[in-house]
Amino acid sequence: MTDETKKNGTDEEINETVVDLKAETPVDETEAAEAEAVEPDPIDLLREENEKQRDQLLRLAAEMENLRRRTARDVKDAKAYSVTAFARDMLGVSDNLRRALDAIPEDKRTEEIKGFIEGVEMTERSMLSALERHGVNKIDPEGEKFDPHFHQAMFEVPNPEIPANTVVQVVQSGYTIGERVLRPAMVGVSKGGPKAEPAQPAPEGKPEE
Repeated sequence: MTDETKKNGTDEEINETVVDLKAETPVDETEAAEAEAVEPDPIDLLREENEKQRDQLLRLAAEMENLRRRTARDVKDAKAYSVTAFARDMLGVSDNLRRALDAIPEDKRTEEIKGFIEGVEMTERSMLSALERHGVNKIDPEGEKFDPHFHQAMFEVPNPEIPANTVVQVVQSGYTIGERVLRPAMVGVSKGGPKAEPAQPAPEGKPEE
């Protein structure tokens, strides 16, 4: 091998190395560009995390508000209806007092037992007044249209002069406690008369009286 051949060989190797370096350079730049493109922007990450935290806080606030409302409603119901069972038992006692008074014939209501009758009537009124102070109110539906939510029909009374389904007799008084029916009124309703007229809607802009 001559000196010229050695020189030419060395030059060719150098050229190949230069060519290889030039060929690899675009690949490295492409990988760097792809790496930059894949890496998310820290500001975008913070914004996304902020939105998640905000959504969680709003959900938590809504749940707490719902819990507060449910708790307030439960407390209100507990106060209003805590005496329901006791009130129902007391109504049984009141019914017995009324039956005792009704069982006394008119011809037996002499001066000798007048004080006794007045005492029983006073006891009945006092009991009903105490129940009323605790939210128990009497249903007095005579003359009203029959309402199955508040009344229990026991019999029908034929009367063509009275609109059908009108309460014409109260067999046993009904009572409500708060917005609930404690005991429906047992009533007799009319039949054979004209249909009861539907309630007229209140004029627009004016509340129902």
